[in-house]
Formats: sequence, structure tokens, C-alpha cells
Amino acid sequence: MKRRSLIRSEIRCLSAYVPGEQPRGTRLIKLNTNENPYPPSPRVARAIRRHLGARLRLYPDPVSLRFRERIGRTFDVDPERVIAGNGSDDLLTMGLRAFAGEGDLVQFPWPSYSLYPVLAGIQGARVRRVLFSERYELRLEQFDPRAALTFIANPNAPSGTALTTAFLRRLARRLRGVLIVDEAYADFARENALDLARALPNVLVTRSLSKSYALAGMRLGFALGSRELIGAMFKVKDSYNLDQLAQAAGEAAFADAAWHRRGVRRIVRTREAFRAALEERGWEVLPSEANFVFARPPGGAAEEWFLALKKRGVLVRWFAARETRERLRITIGTEREMRAVLRALDISRSGRGSHANGVFRRTGMETGMPIQA
Repeated sequence: MKRRSLIRSEIRCLSAYVPGEQPRGTRLIKLNTNENPYPPSPRVARAIRRHLGARLRLYPDPVSLRFRERIGRTFDVDPERVIAGNGSDDLLTMGLRAFAGEGDLVQFPWPSYSLYPVLAGIQGARVRRVLFSERYELRLEQFDPRAALTFIANPNAPSGTALTTAFLRRLARRLRGVLIVDEAYADFARENALDLARALPNVLVTRSLSKSYALAGMRLGFALGSRELIGAMFKVKDSYNLDQLAQAAGEAAFADAAWHRRGVRRIVRTREAFRAALEERGWEVLPSEANFVFARPPGGAAEEWFLALKKRGVLVRWFAARETRERLRITIGTEREMRAVLRALDISRSGRGSHANGVFRRTGMETGMPIQA
């Protein structure tokens, strides 16, 4: 008798999510996974140290109450309307479990965060990709109002572009199902959808502490929405989804608002200077509201530029899909790192020196540090 497959058919056919390269033991300028180039608040390390030792023998708070209360104070919302997660990905997974069943329709703009189709496939849901225009614009009528769940990464990855809050409000009112606005990069943007999540019963906002709070290694995030939506997510979350150290780190990070604001302003300032420097060199750069840029090199051949930069010790992200293969996604690092990227670009292009410092000087950045490509 033929033995049945041990693996679900949906999983056999699934293409797994591919994270960015995480090199070890190499000296690279690592600008491929949108990590923060600056350290988290010193309060985070102190909070973690306080939790080391005997108390680790005990389970963590399964509902992360103190962390959620801190989030509630930060964003002026009842903690009962907040759920904490092991990064945004954990929260997106809860959303699929709670709001979309097998055969239900899940839709999202494309190209966007490539985990969305993976999560939908695991759930056995039907997937609908809503295609961006070449300039990463969308129309309301592109969305199916019958979808059980709609994901919007805003700002979007990999493009860095953002939809207006007014557009998201109209979209939420058009939809019969849940709208999850994935705001991993919202702290670098001009607008966000928190007010929509406070006001509209079908809108949920997810946030990550990986980017602007420099806690990618802790895996921390939260979602904010109506009591009904948050209550459903509590039913499907893993039992102890945040450990003691992560909860303590999150509380401490939110307690140091000044540190967070300074870091965000610095990254945005560097982003705009780097964008101007790329455009001066003939690159086409999409308007970014995130901590990275998505840029097309002059003459195309983005893959060749990706390989040339890697050869010179600069790691950026190139996506081979048809919709994205003409551009590179470059995380914003320190001012020194971005000058090094420009120097590497200039050397790769012409074999001559760089004029990177001139652009950064005109934008008011420090230029006294040596460039090391």
C-alpha cells in the first residue's frame, strides 16, 4: 500500500521565506537587512542585567502586562487594546490564525514583504496580489472588499514608499474584513495609522522594535487595535511568546523616548543626504519613508552593482524577481558607512576616487572621519 505523504500538501508546495544574509566572521559594511546602525538605549542593557540570575528559572508573564502598560502610556491607549509579540512576524502570524481560515482570501500589495504569501500559504488561505504601479502607487478599486484579511506594509518594503493615512482610511471603510497595517518602519515616516486603529473596528496596526529602537536581536513587537481584534489574537498566540529579558528590554526602550527620537532623526537625516548623493551620481531613487532606499543604478544591471559592492565589502540587498531586479535596497547606516558606500560605488564605476564628502558636507554632516570601503 502506498504510504501517504507525511507533509501537508500546502507545505509541500510552499516556498519558504528567505531572510537577508547574516554573515559571520567577516568585516563587511552590512546594509542588507534594515538594522539600526546605532545601539539601543543604555537603559535596555541595565534592565536586562537586572533580570539575569535566579528569576530566569520562572516563566515570564504570559500576557506581557507591564510591557503592554508601557506601550499604552506611550501611545495613549488602553493596554487591553494592545498585544505584544516576538517581533512583527509573530503578530502577523497571529493575525492569519485569528482572521483568515482555510480557503479565505488574503490580499496584499506586491511587491512587498515576502512573508505575507508564506503565512497565507501555511494557513491554506487564497492569495491575491495587488500590483503596485511602477512608481509604487495603488488605487482603491484594485482591492477586493470581500477579503478576510488585507495586509499593507506602510512604509512598504522593499520600496520604502508610503500610502497616505487618508488612503488607508478609505480602504478600511471599503473592506469587509480586517486591515492590518504593518508599520515596521513607521517611526521614519511622516504619517502613521495609529489613529485609524484607535477609531475603526477593522484596523489593526503592528509595530516592531527591531528598526527604530535598535532591538532586532531581541525580537519585540506589538499590535494595537479594537478589543475584539486584540482579544481574538490573544486566543491564538503562543502561550509564553515573550521571554523575561525581551519584556524588560521593551519596557526600558519605551522609557527612553529622547534616545529614540535622536536616533530616528539621525537616520532620516543620513537617508536624505545619501539619496541626494545617489541622485547626483545618476541613480533613480524612490521617495523613502523608511530606514533604507530602493534605487535603480544608471544603466541598469543592479545585480552587477550588488556583486561589485559585495566584492568591496559592502553588503546590500538585491531581489531577483522581475518586479524588483532593477533596483538595490540599501539600508541607511552611519554617516561614515554611507560615505564608504559612495566611495565603493565610485570606485566600482570608474576606478577613480570619490566625491562623496562634498554631498555630505553640503547637507551638514560630519566629514572628518576617514572613509573605509
